Amino acid sequence: MLFKQNKNLVAVYLRLSREDGDKTESDSIVGQRVLIQNYINGQPSLQFVKEYVDDGYSGSNFDRPGFLKMMDDIKRQKVNCIIVKDLSRFGRNYKHHRLTPLCITIFRIYIIPKVPFL
Repeated sequence: MLFKQNKNLVAVYLRLSREDGDKTESDSIVGQRVLIQNYINGQPSLQFVKEYVDDGYSGSNFDRPGFLKMMDDIKRQKVNCIIVKDLSRFGRNYKHHRLTPLCITIFRIYIIPKVPFL
């Protein structure tokens, strides 16, 4: 059986389309990273393993280097949990992609809950 350990071995996935910015690393990527790091720090069951970034890649397909490396690491059992800011960061067409049902049924995908500003 896959992943018998109790701890969630976390892959952090960050993505932003190039149309949304042209800096070396976009502000959105930095913002996603900070949000997710804060979330992980508050969850004792989560153990950060690796961050995967596709800055400047469209979410309309899954042929992205960071995403493909993350899926490879999942198959190699290096990680068993994906954390993303929201499903649009994972991919725009996630409902139709063959890898997503595999991720959702076998692995854990955490979506950071939206917290209202006070």
